[in-house]
Amino acid sequence: MAAGLASTGVGTDSRQGFVSAVVNSTLHEHRARSHNKSQVKYEFLKRIYRLKTALLALLSFVTGVALLALARHVSSTESLAAFSLWPIGEIGGTLAAAGLFGIAWDFLDGRDREAREDERIRRLLAESAPAFRDAVVRGFAVGTDDLQRVATPVMLDQLAVNALSLRLGDDQFAREIYSDVRDQAIRAPERWEDVEVDVRLSTAVERITLGAPVFEVLVTWEYNVVPSHPVARFACVSDRDEFYELTRDVPATSTWFMTPRPGFDASERECFELLSYSVDGVDQKIRRSERRTGQTYSVTLGEDFVREGRPVRIRHVYRAVAAKSNHQLFLEVAQPAKDVSMTIDYTATDISRLTVSDLVTSIHKPRIARMPATTAAKVVQVDIPGWLLPRAGFTAVWTLESEEHESPGSVSDRTSSAGAERSSRAA
Repeated sequence: MAAGLASTGVGTDSRQGFVSAVVNSTLHEHRARSHNKSQVKYEFLKRIYRLKTALLALLSFVTGVALLALARHVSSTESLAAFSLWPIGEIGGTLAAAGLFGIAWDFLDGRDREAREDERIRRLLAESAPAFRDAVVRGFAVGTDDLQRVATPVMLDQLAVNALSLRLGDDQFAREIYSDVRDQAIRAPERWEDVEVDVRLSTAVERITLGAPVFEVLVTWEYNVVPSHPVARFACVSDRDEFYELTRDVPATSTWFMTPRPGFDASERECFELLSYSVDGVDQKIRRSERRTGQTYSVTLGEDFVREGRPVRIRHVYRAVAAKSNHQLFLEVAQPAKDVSMTIDYTATDISRLTVSDLVTSIHKPRIARMPATTAAKVVQVDIPGWLLPRAGFTAVWTLESEEHESPGSVSDRTSSAGAERSSRAA
């Protein structure tokens, strides 16, 4: 089994480093964006403060002068002699002196006061920054809501690459690994869960008389998914350009390529046919269109399923044919899939031995089980827990009963040559 990554995770230490990087990057971005605005606001508030100080000092000076004039008037007026006992002149002199001193002090100590305030703020930030950082890291470690509010997708991609780079110790390897995971998993429009695949091989007796010994392949896919498209299409084509064009429309369109040769016509129902398609156990109507190079089956799910965004159970069954001389059948997972279980039943065939090779990148070892040799049933079951990335697949390779007595070299050569004729997709 090929070893690789089924999902990308970051441990506790790297997650704290990741969140710290989010905080630093976010602060830097917002600081760059709001620098001019903050500077203008600071200058405005500073001017308001200076204006208030000047007005207060001027009011104190004017009041003091007024009180001094009143005291002088009281002392020169006999009728107001009773008020001479009040310290009007002392109070006026104090207020006038305070006003003048305040204006002078504000002018002389203004810059020094700003420097002291800046230094006090720097000291407070330096002393409180570790506590702030730890609080933010703990907050982000609990949930992703706060992280989602402050980080853009581009920033998250860069932070993920940085976190992987720190964990792997290789910048280029981290970028390439994350790029693959992002393209195959993050940007995948659908995710399949609890995937069950049932494959039944049987000998198509009527085809033997036509000189094209084939197996009839009945495949059933069943999985939980949140639909991303209102219409599902299944196409079988014999034109390679058309095939590659249709594969860009995954998962709305599932495409099979069939090499045109005697007994294999992509436009015939006998070679490929979608038999049923159901959503939550309710059968859907299937429409078929045919052309010279192939055929297409369409199923309308409706906009409601896409708009509601709720998971449903999809089940579809299709029938295809595979040449006995190919000696292999390939099944591919088109979307990220979790907990895949595949069963291959080849009881109704002349296959003597069948092996399954998995082309998957998963840290979980597949569980392979066979029916006991004492029974007449010939069944192979493969279970893979966890997630599989798109384009992972399984290859069933068989040996016919008529080939059991042939030399291994001749069977191997025939299998290799037939491998080039297998269908490119069966999912």
